[in-house]
Amino acid sequence: MKETIVNTNHSHGPASFQGEDRDYFNTVMAHVIEKNPGEPEFHQAVAEVLGSVIPYVNQNARYKQAKILERLIEPDRIVIFRVTWEDDTGCVQVNRGYRVQFSNAIGPYKGGLRFHPSVSLGTFKFLGFEQIFKNSLTTLPIGAGKGGADFDPKGKSDHEIMRFCQSFMTELARHIGKDVDVPAGDIGVGAREVSYLFGQYKRLNNRFTGVLTGKGIEFGGSLIRTEATGYGCVYFIQNMLQHVNQSIEGKIVVISGSGNVAQYAAEKAIQLGAVVVTLSDSSGFIYEPDGLTQEKLDFVKALKLKGGRIKAYVDQFPSAQYYDGQRPWSIKCAIALPCATQNELNETEAKQLVENGCIAVGEGANMPVTPGATSVFLDAKIAFGPGKAANAGGVAISALEMTQNSMRLHWTRDEVETRLKSIMMSIHEQCVAFGSTPNTTYVNYVDGANIAGFRKVADAMIAFGIL
Repeated sequence: MKETIVNTNHSHGPASFQGEDRDYFNTVMAHVIEKNPGEPEFHQAVAEVLGSVIPYVNQNARYKQAKILERLIEPDRIVIFRVTWEDDTGCVQVNRGYRVQFSNAIGPYKGGLRFHPSVSLGTFKFLGFEQIFKNSLTTLPIGAGKGGADFDPKGKSDHEIMRFCQSFMTELARHIGKDVDVPAGDIGVGAREVSYLFGQYKRLNNRFTGVLTGKGIEFGGSLIRTEATGYGCVYFIQNMLQHVNQSIEGKIVVISGSGNVAQYAAEKAIQLGAVVVTLSDSSGFIYEPDGLTQEKLDFVKALKLKGGRIKAYVDQFPSAQYYDGQRPWSIKCAIALPCATQNELNETEAKQLVENGCIAVGEGANMPVTPGATSVFLDAKIAFGPGKAANAGGVAISALEMTQNSMRLHWTRDEVETRLKSIMMSIHEQCVAFGSTPNTTYVNYVDGANIAGFRKVADAMIAFGIL
């Protein structure tokens, strides 16, 4: 059964609003749904932020008077364009490209490009809106945007992907720039695609600038960009545990997904002494009771690089069990890291995690926990790190790549990772500052992340006047 935006069975957020807060929430959400029909993920993302921010806005009249929330919900601009290219058989193919530029209040638009047949305008609005607060939390001068196309790189030859990327960039190039909008990779857009996109931009503009991040090391990329989202998520979990005088060492960790974020979240957790027992893909999950080792994780990396399914893991390592068609949230653990896709962890699964003793959850993917599941974690006082905080490591390193490009420098791996750890610690501190419960160690990280991220952008918007 589909969950509603506001779950009235729980005692926080919109469900607990009274009077002015409730009226304001209902007015804004009604307007969002009316103007953005058929975009439930965007509605969900907006409702989640409003559930934290509306009481804060009502306590700070200047934000309400300037209609900051209403202005943030409406993107600065949306660009939709045709992408025409020729496949290897000589047939002409037509796809649709998007770029949603949400806010440049604190820096140039920044956010990934996603190539996947399932994407829609609503997908990019949801991701771009989340990006506003995530990018603000990094403390770096970057605004928010998101884009991509309904193109599927799977099964395509390198030449087909090259032709698509060149056609895509031929249109996108007029809307981006190192001080305007700096895209990056996302699902379906890895180093290969970024390289083709960057090459075409350079060709069209006859200049070498840091207009894209996630580039190859040889031409301006940053070390540990590949690892950054997964590593950052685990560093955030480490900060949450340290806040309550606990350690990640020895803790059982359940991870969903087996792509980039899941792989490197597992790697960093293993390095810090945790016991990672699951990985998954869309077909099912593997359970390794004694925990993955680096050797076993390297096998998964090689397997996924070749497009293999996670089920093949048990053929190589018979100590593991494979659960066909299931998700890993039934496995007992102390830490859960959903790193696969949006809305993958529901209310029933959240209750099971709580009953099985889970004490911390970190969103490695974008909005992988449903509203009902989020409510379960908050009601149970579980340390719950929302994606805009917990998975901000990727965009943080993208911003550091922009810095290295601007300074014509290349930092070492240790320098970049030290900065990543510092940024994740700063994000945690901001969440604590705005999400702490008086006289307890409990932190509502959802409220903390939303309010801290909102406040920085809102103050910049007020400073600029009515724009």
